Amino acid sequence: MATRDIIKTLRPKQWIKNLFVFAPLVFSVQFLNPPSVVAAIQAFLSFCLVSGALYTLNDLFDIEEDRRHPTKRNRPLASGRLKKQTAVITLIISGLTGLALAFSLNLPFLLIILGYIILQLLYSPWLKHVVIIDIFVVAAGFLLRVIAGAVAIRVAISSWLLICTTLLALFLSMTKRRHEYFLLPGEAAAHRPVLNEYSPYLLDQMISVVTASTLIAYCLYTVSEETIAKFQTRNLILTTPFVLYGIFRYLYLVHQKNQGSTPEELVIKDKPLLVDIILWIISVAVILYFR
Repeated sequence: MATRDIIKTLRPKQWIKNLFVFAPLVFSVQFLNPPSVVAAIQAFLSFCLVSGALYTLNDLFDIEEDRRHPTKRNRPLASGRLKKQTAVITLIISGLTGLALAFSLNLPFLLIILGYIILQLLYSPWLKHVVIIDIFVVAAGFLLRVIAGAVAIRVAISSWLLICTTLLALFLSMTKRRHEYFLLPGEAAAHRPVLNEYSPYLLDQMISVVTASTLIAYCLYTVSEETIAKFQTRNLILTTPFVLYGIFRYLYLVHQKNQGSTPEELVIKDKPLLVDIILWIISVAVILYFR
């Protein structure tokens, strides 16, 4: 049971977010280059171990808040199944192993990992209590993963990829806040004080702006002269229906099914959304690698 609780505290289900590390590998058309693939996998594992350590640290910080949450109170630390001492040892081993992998990759990647750690350390005690900034910090985590993926395989990162990643990350962060707000009616601020600064209207307005911006940015990316010149094809525009459906499906789950607290789990559990993402990946791969 202790081993299961340790693994659960590292939150391997949320490691799916670290797949953003592979975005530069795919869009730099390096997916068939073995050294680049190995470097990207190493970067992914490094982020998994470091983020697992940070999740453990976050649970140590938030034990009392989690005990007031209807689902988070079942976490190993909040429920008391996992001892604090064991959690501390776990985060040290996981964190140091992740940093060792980062160091063996290259220095710029290690610096990005350290920057990610510093950002998360500032987030738990302080930044997560600052309205709007809390959303941007969560989104910054996704952006750093993409930048780290480019640094790991030593390729230049497209400004379009940075823009689309930032907007998508903001979309996921805002819908997550909305779910938290409605999950605990009247008690949301007790779990996360910053939710007292939000309102359904404000969150829905911000989500609307980011949703439209994400769709427009992706469409412009697919038809930009820079993209066409880079990939020598105009067919990337054909992948936009999958992006449209994915975002609309996600909004449906958030607004109609009251889901969205854990985007990484939602992607796996909702079969239509998962199938759509797989079809998008296949279509991108076919267009970029078999043109």
